[in-house]
Amino acid sequence: MRVIVTGSSGRLGRSVCAGLAASGHSVVGVDRAAAGLDGVEERTLDLLDAGATERLLDDVRADALVHLAGIAVPFSAPEREILLTNTTLAHTVFAAAARAGVSRVLAASSPTVIGYGTPRWQAASVPIDEAHPVAPSNAYALSKVVIEESVRMFSRTTPGAYGFFRPCYVISPEEWAGAPTQQGHTVAERLADPALAAVSLFNYLDARDAAAFVDAWLAAAISAVDGEGFFVGAADALATRPVAELWREFAPALGDAGDALTGSRPVFAIDKAAERLGWRPERSWRSELHAASAASGPRRESRAS
Repeated sequence: MRVIVTGSSGRLGRSVCAGLAASGHSVVGVDRAAAGLDGVEERTLDLLDAGATERLLDDVRADALVHLAGIAVPFSAPEREILLTNTTLAHTVFAAAARAGVSRVLAASSPTVIGYGTPRWQAASVPIDEAHPVAPSNAYALSKVVIEESVRMFSRTTPGAYGFFRPCYVISPEEWAGAPTQQGHTVAERLADPALAAVSLFNYLDARDAAAFVDAWLAAAISAVDGEGFFVGAADALATRPVAELWREFAPALGDAGDALTGSRPVFAIDKAAERLGWRPERSWRSELHAASAASGPRRESRAS
């Protein structure tokens, strides 16, 4: 497929572009600045410009579009700016894709739509799946709810498939090796202090597994994905101890149902993606931290015997 990826220079966008290109897709990355991605045709564009966005879609003639562009971190800009930017970007891109006849459009949402992190929030069910009620508590989460509803609107009114996914806390390949995550801590620090990972209910996702999900979504039958949303996360929790042992101290909003999260079970369920798309994450902090540590360790000089 010829696939446009918006937000291609971001932490998730870089991995999605690389993964799709490696799977044989012709990838066009679109962002306000190029990232120098191998095997990807990069276009620089402000997607808030509706006319320029329409001309881009007309020129590229893509089969599919993956919309990742937007303000990606809650409270990283004024609330009004986050809400207006993210929702305007999404509608502008969706409308241009519909006008250009793009047959598949997938947008990134967020697990934050369910509202965790506020003082009065309580989980309606655990593990948390796609049936859980949404209750956004900030402009970022609200913008993602609007994006999800926009997807459903275009799904009802436009041929092809429009869908969304909720990627968990994205960890890029360089972050396994010690680069700061989006909240400024390293992965090792988040594991060492459960309070840091509990803020997002111990969820996480390797960016390369997100790319594999996108590839699976593009290949799925339209009936399996049109108008649908998916949680996309790792198969385990970002914690060295079971969540069942941690929730009372660090995530009391999970309630007694948290006792079922024994072993390495995560708070967020990814069964829907596995059942409908055959997608399962391949990477875990257990393997990736070890691999990154081994790769960055000191090298020994070889000596002839």
